[in-house]
Amino acid sequence: MQDQKNLSEIDIEDQKIIDNKELNLLESMIPVVILMCLLAYNIFFVDGQEWFGAYTNQYILLLGGVVAAAVGFFNKVSLKTMLTEVWENWKSVFVPIMILFLVGALAGTWLVSGIIPAMVYYGLQVLSPEIFLPASVIIAAIISIATGSSWTTSATVGIALVGIGSALGIPTGMIAGAVISGAYFGDKMSPLSDTTNLAPAMAGTDLFTHIKYMAFTTVPTILVTLIVFAILSATTETTGSTDVSNLLLSIDNTFNITPWLFVVPVLVIAMILKKTKPLIALGAGVVLAAVFALIFQSDVLTSLSDSKIGTIINSVLTDIQIQTDNEKLTELFASGGMNGMLWTIFLIVCAMVFGGIMDAIGALAKITKSLLAVASSVFGLFASTVISCLGLNVIASDQYLALVIPGKMFKKAYEDKGLAPENLSRTLEDSGTVTSVLIPWNTCGAYQSGVLGVSVADYFVYAIFNYLSPFTTLLFAALNIKIRQLVKK
Repeated sequence: MQDQKNLSEIDIEDQKIIDNKELNLLESMIPVVILMCLLAYNIFFVDGQEWFGAYTNQYILLLGGVVAAAVGFFNKVSLKTMLTEVWENWKSVFVPIMILFLVGALAGTWLVSGIIPAMVYYGLQVLSPEIFLPASVIIAAIISIATGSSWTTSATVGIALVGIGSALGIPTGMIAGAVISGAYFGDKMSPLSDTTNLAPAMAGTDLFTHIKYMAFTTVPTILVTLIVFAILSATTETTGSTDVSNLLLSIDNTFNITPWLFVVPVLVIAMILKKTKPLIALGAGVVLAAVFALIFQSDVLTSLSDSKIGTIINSVLTDIQIQTDNEKLTELFASGGMNGMLWTIFLIVCAMVFGGIMDAIGALAKITKSLLAVASSVFGLFASTVISCLGLNVIASDQYLALVIPGKMFKKAYEDKGLAPENLSRTLEDSGTVTSVLIPWNTCGAYQSGVLGVSVADYFVYAIFNYLSPFTTLLFAALNIKIRQLVKK
């Protein structure tokens, strides 16, 4: 799904689930309960200012890791074992961290080169407020199906759509929710997506059987999502067409707007479609944007600094803001560069510490096995799978673990109930893949929030497709709709 790894880099058989017979369920839950209480207190009562400033959530995750380590020591787990799992987790997110740095650089260079302003300029003339949100869902879905990556979709058209919608006066949470809904629909249904390949591999079915079977729950969910966004577009008050002419004039006065600027994003998307490594494709996007900035935006570069090259370097590394005669656009045309991604990267690193230690002490396996033990009925089995995937997205902070651990744990239980493996693979995707973006400290939630510049709290309620998907799969299970049985030979 995301560009963390190519499928060839996911060693499915090497994924180890550590079982610790010394550990009981109550002990497994201690770090989770403490983590949830501290995070909830920080979000609802402290607002991140009175403890450790902007990095409070990161320190809470580290504290949760310390508590998990103490539980591990009490249950005879060595420090070496815990450090090894943390190191494995860190290695797994090295590529995503590099991608985040490049996305920050991409945002900065695409701003000073005029690419993002050009997207906003032409987008304002095509996408009216009345259709903007459902159109954003569809556009994001198409790009995500083509690329197999919700991460790439957000880093390219997602950024542009947030810019266009903001200029129209649409709340950024709504826009981000529409982009994420479309991106994750396309991601789920794309045969190029790594999680779409991983889920059937874990369950024991083939890719295209999985995609076809997944369509039964995914298509109704995206249709409901489109209807909701169509209603929101029709009822949300915006600045509308009356202000668009002023916005267009302001952009035109500040930048040299030309269709040639679209050469860069088209080339980047083409490279991704050709299965070029994300780091190479995004890196090429940064370099090309820098060249285009020198060619097309000489005046903009000069207005920011005496050195044009110095301005481009600043756009890659640190904060930059381009002044226009419109306050709304001035706020929009700002970027934090690589520096703006440090908060998100630190969050991911700390989440991997907590998830790694929880895995090392056997807590993840213990919690999942406990859920499996109470699944006496078919619906209970589906519900336990959903809860397990959701819980691992929260606890382990990584969507791969949210697919791999329940996939291995529940596979035999589905066989024993006479259920075809595509039931499990579909449920893993409906509850593990799509909900990862709803957790602020999960790698997906941290990434999307950092790239789109919208907090998870702001887009959560509008990520309609993502939180409806688990309910849809449970509804199908409860009503026994498209629950395929094993064919007895």
